[in-house]
Amino acid sequence: MSLKERLQEDWKLAMKAKDSFRATVISMARAAVLQSEKVDGKALDDDQVIAVISKEIKQRKESLVDFKRGNRPDLVDQTNKEIEILLNYLPQQLTQDEILEIVKSAIIEVGANSIKDMKKVMTYIQPKVKGRADGKAVSQIVKEQLM
Repeated sequence: MSLKERLQEDWKLAMKAKDSFRATVISMARAAVLQSEKVDGKALDDDQVIAVISKEIKQRKESLVDFKRGNRPDLVDQTNKEIEILLNYLPQQLTQDEILEIVKSAIIEVGANSIKDMKKVMTYIQPKVKGRADGKAVSQIVKEQLM
């Protein structure tokens, strides 16, 4: 079953279970996928759907900062629940230690020895962590290792 089909089936199940919150979150994810397909003019494969869902999660994480700053615990809780639901559609996320190991091997592989080589390291790492780790977190670990 493709990821798009899984989203569709999970949405149907949430509707039947009268879980309106879950149904709404899945519906927003499906809408983002459909919008992306409309813009691109072609159907998305699973990797592209993962990219769309990752983008949705990233937007919610960015909103969390504002909600916390605005002292809105209700919106923080709601957004965290949305993120939790969306994470079910991504591959297993890498831990900090796993990311660190990937970064260290990438630095050795590309022969990086200073922060100037960050672009080479990130280009090498991106396919390995795509959809499995936050790019900002990976970038931070690469910076720390190259300094």
